[in-house]
Amino acid sequence: MLAGALVLLVAVAAVRLTSRSGLPSLLLYLAIGMALGRDGLGVEFSDAELTQVLGYAALVVILAEGGLGTRWQDIRPAVPAAAALATVGVGVSVGVTAAGAHYLAGLSWESALVMGAVVSSTDAAAVFSVLRRVPLPRRLAGILEAESGFNDAPVIILVVAFSATDHATGHWHVLLGEMVLELAVGLAVGLVVGRVGALALRHVALPASGLYPIAVLALTVLAYAAGALLHGSGFLAVYVAAVLLGNARLPHRPATRGFADAVAWVAQIGLFVLLGLLVNPGDLWNDIGPALLVGGALTLVARPLSVVVALLPFQLPWREQAMLSWAGLRGAVPIVLAIIPVVGGVEDSDRIFSVVFVLVVIFTLLQGPTLPWLARRLGLAGSEQAVDVDIESAPLDRLRGHLLSVTIPGASRMSGVEVRELRLPAQAAVTLVVRDGTSFVPQPDTVLRHGDELLVVATDAVRDAVERRLIAVGRGGKLAGWLGRGGSTGLRGQRE
Repeated sequence: MLAGALVLLVAVAAVRLTSRSGLPSLLLYLAIGMALGRDGLGVEFSDAELTQVLGYAALVVILAEGGLGTRWQDIRPAVPAAAALATVGVGVSVGVTAAGAHYLAGLSWESALVMGAVVSSTDAAAVFSVLRRVPLPRRLAGILEAESGFNDAPVIILVVAFSATDHATGHWHVLLGEMVLELAVGLAVGLVVGRVGALALRHVALPASGLYPIAVLALTVLAYAAGALLHGSGFLAVYVAAVLLGNARLPHRPATRGFADAVAWVAQIGLFVLLGLLVNPGDLWNDIGPALLVGGALTLVARPLSVVVALLPFQLPWREQAMLSWAGLRGAVPIVLAIIPVVGGVEDSDRIFSVVFVLVVIFTLLQGPTLPWLARRLGLAGSEQAVDVDIESAPLDRLRGHLLSVTIPGASRMSGVEVRELRLPAQAAVTLVVRDGTSFVPQPDTVLRHGDELLVVATDAVRDAVERRLIAVGRGGKLAGWLGRGGSTGLRGQRE
């Protein structure tokens, strides 16, 4: 327990260091694990199968946190492009990288295919952390987010198939059919768990606010487990369920997001430290050359080609394609997937794991810090202001109502609207306004401003209508009801 607490504290301090330097924190976590290992403090750990199990569990939590923090409005236009990258793009990347691993690193075609599949998945944790530091255009950020959430599923299917000692490499139509079936089952399970779970949490008042985050996280794990038991893609199921739950305006959303963020940090720290323990740094020197060759083929050829081919129907500008090509970050996912052939006894599996480990370290160190610079050079760096108001809801069980906390962002058209012009239902009222740190009870003619925080009390019967109306005013201003922007309450006959 003492060692675990010290590792966590050092890792937390490392986040501060990496945020200032621009280095990805995963490198420091891996370094901590290697420092604790055989060549460091002498901790003996070589259980690849346990690492794989714990790695899967950590990836479930990381994907769940990413999905809960993803705004559906931001990624919805990007879903077709992201789906193309996660399927067609992955196929192109696997083929090109496998060719590079065969001809440049001297691996057999069987081992090269495993290598190509292992490194073809972008890492959700790495992508989400970079997007917090690099403000990209909404469409571009949405493609990267959705792709990192989607592409784990097909890549894992390919790695497991290529690592099976009895797989038939000639029956590609069978493998393709299995992949489509697993993705369809995972998508269906994620949709069902997400929708049913959101409906239940919105209508069941739990006795303590701390139970909501636990219930949400349990639902995402349930989605993964149900998808896996039904022979579907559990990783796709957990991401889809998390996106639905994260956009369902559940009670106590800040507490839920904070809890998921904290658990995801613990999962990342534990996963990378464990992976660092599993490797022997002294054995990695001979794999630096192959890692540079395979990583170069992946980063400079396979990834750009997969972006061009997969996104050809979408006609994205070359600047955005260049950014997508360089922003395909690798992280924990390829290292965890590289354990699958080790457990399966695949030929050259130990070498595959070592090469992937070195590749991830070198190219994460190269790509991560240079992304902000590249975004500025391509003219893609900027800060888009949010338009939609941020609404948080807390149920008032005994009073049969809800307390809504509303924040007005910088680009919202609710600024300049008087309280009476919100035209909320009769069973709802704005009870308090917090402006520049000062609270006051608003009057009907009080004019709202950017940055204001409102407390709105609504009965259960009109809670959903109030949320729709507030969102509509934030998008369209006080005339939203008449202009047909949605969210009006009792004004359907007054449109122009």
